[in-house]
Amino acid sequence: MSSAARTGPGPESVTSTAVDDARSQSSQLAARLNWLRAAVLGANDGIVSVAATVVGVAAATTDVRPVLIAGVAAVIAGALSMAVGEYVSVSSASDSQRSIIDRLRGSLRQDPAREHAALRTALQQQGLSAATAEAVATELGQRSGLSAHLRTRWHLDVDEVLNPWHAAYASALAFLAGALLPLLTILLTPVDIRIPVTGVAVLIALTITGYVSAKLGESSVPRSILRIVLGGMAALLLTGAVGSLLG
Repeated sequence: MSSAARTGPGPESVTSTAVDDARSQSSQLAARLNWLRAAVLGANDGIVSVAATVVGVAAATTDVRPVLIAGVAAVIAGALSMAVGEYVSVSSASDSQRSIIDRLRGSLRQDPAREHAALRTALQQQGLSAATAEAVATELGQRSGLSAHLRTRWHLDVDEVLNPWHAAYASALAFLAGALLPLLTILLTPVDIRIPVTGVAVLIALTITGYVSAKLGESSVPRSILRIVLGGMAALLLTGAVGSLLG
């Protein structure tokens, strides 16, 4: 047998590579799902809040101008509110992530033995034997250093720290995408049928968002659709009733 055939990655090396790759893929998938879920929720908020606003005003008056003013105001206010809320929320999470990275980087310089032991324990908790965990922790620490500790112990990557600006833009755009449907529907539909037509459009849109939300969350599709549709239609009926009473 040649030396080339005898030499090659040992089982510990293969295990460490598999753990590293699995952590990276899991982190990337979780990030994509979180963005998609946030987009669906933002669109749903846009649909329900703007639809409720324009239906409430339309029930109070047959004039198109007040509906247009209220609808545009609701779209702008809602998009800005979503963006600011998402920015503040993600900024807090981003600050926490950066704090973990900075603290771990300093600890790796000051007390590498303790951090190595923590990495080995984390690997054992994932099902590796003590000997394999020791070998994998040693190789991961030598090959990946800080990234290995972050991915294995914190499910975090140095290059995947959350960006609050991206979250704010995505949330605002998702809200706008959902809000435009009821606004355009009620403005472009004849006055005598604009409320029921808007209700049907909202019903279809909420059904779609409920389906997507269930698929992303791997939950019951009928239950998710029913929950979202009932909540949205209840908002339309309530604001419509208030508008009729005031009108």
